[in-house]
Amino acid sequence: MNIGETAKASGVSAKMIRHYESIGLIGEAQRTDAGYRVYGPQDVQVLQFIHRSRELGFSLEQIKTLLALWQDKHRASKDVRAMARQHIAELDRKIGDMQAMKRTLEKLAGACHGDERPDCPILDDLSLG
Repeated sequence: MNIGETAKASGVSAKMIRHYESIGLIGEAQRTDAGYRVYGPQDVQVLQFIHRSRELGFSLEQIKTLLALWQDKHRASKDVRAMARQHIAELDRKIGDMQAMKRTLEKLAGACHGDERPDCPILDDLSLG
């Protein structure tokens, strides 16, 4: 498959496929005599794995580790579970941070008159740095 077909089959854009190759997340693609990238079913499967991992919010470094674990048939599932639990803790922290941001913005928006007057508590708060 060419890169466009691979992108469509994997759900990963051609640009991201090239990026993943450039940072070593995936191996270098085979090339035709004309220099075009060529991919096979295994490449699509790896890209689908990466795509799903990104959907779940894993970082590229975490995905590199997950790929190594996935490809190691002698891995311990406890290692994968530990990564998942660590990621869950990170997500919980980020969710808490976002909820705090939302509460602050709700408070500021509620304090804003939203009329023709120039005074704005939202901008005042942002200017405090």
